[in-house]
Amino acid sequence: MARPEFYPQPVTKVDQRETHISKVFLTGIYVYKIKKAVDLEFLDYTSLSKRKFYCEQETLLNRRLSHDIYMGVVAVTLADGRYFLDGPGEVVEYAVKMRQLPEQCAMVRLLRSGKMDRKTTAQLALKLAEFYGQTPTGEGINSYGAWETIRANCEENFRQTDTFAGNILDERMFQVIRAATRSFLHRRKELFKQRVNAGKIRDCHGDLRSGHIYFTDDIQIIDCIEFDERFRYSDITSDLAFLIMDLDYEGFPNTARHLLDCYVRYADDPDVSVLIDFYKCYRAFVRAKVNCLRLAGNTLGDWEKRRLHRGTDRYRMPEFIISSNLKTSSSPWRT
Repeated sequence: MARPEFYPQPVTKVDQRETHISKVFLTGIYVYKIKKAVDLEFLDYTSLSKRKFYCEQETLLNRRLSHDIYMGVVAVTLADGRYFLDGPGEVVEYAVKMRQLPEQCAMVRLLRSGKMDRKTTAQLALKLAEFYGQTPTGEGINSYGAWETIRANCEENFRQTDTFAGNILDERMFQVIRAATRSFLHRRKELFKQRVNAGKIRDCHGDLRSGHIYFTDDIQIIDCIEFDERFRYSDITSDLAFLIMDLDYEGFPNTARHLLDCYVRYADDPDVSVLIDFYKCYRAFVRAKVNCLRLAGNTLGDWEKRRLHRGTDRYRMPEFIISSNLKTSSSPWRT
């Protein structure tokens, strides 16, 4: 798939991207994304049938926030020693086929070039408010936003990263974040219950960040979580917090604040402001965890390892990891 001649359409160059769970091949017109045969506890792509299923899920779910981008799932086949895309022979892999979006239209690129204005940010906030207001909720989803579930997810994160504390992760910051998280959960248990009763636990995006949002003829949001419902079913604040955290991480706190203010106004949901710091911390810690897992995999080059180390350090910056109240109060995330 790295070779231009493999594809049925004319391709002069193939750019490749890789994460801890997938490989992506950009051909100029179309993008083909395959899932790695990995089992990382929170996802399992180890069988061909599972990879096919999750390719189908990815296509279906991402059509909620994009249009004319996710074209479907194509098979990679093998016949007479040759590989084909949706061709003859035995199916050996599956790929999600997408139309390739122009990189210069990504939100993060627009921000870096100074082309993202307040009006466009407000339009994004409105799109998200409308999306969260329409997505499913109810008994089968509510449990994922319950206090008990949130606490279990946080403790799982701490358990999975404990071995990295003092190595990849700063030991003191690890202890501070864990203590602050447990303190907030202890003091705000009733608020989590209120969010469930108010119907604020929804089928969300799960991986909402500036690199997954494109402004073309419309707002296109791609790459949602398909591999585990508990990472997509959440309080809408948790989903929004990922983007707010990411904007802070990229160096655009004013855009983050404006987006949050617009969202709270459009959605008429003031409790978002109470929960946002907690969920920003949670989301930043998850990103740091993913980096740790990739670094522990021993499959990266020296340049990529240095990049991930720098990124992991940035996720613990105090302006979006924990409330500044922690410096003056024993009660982090005080409201």
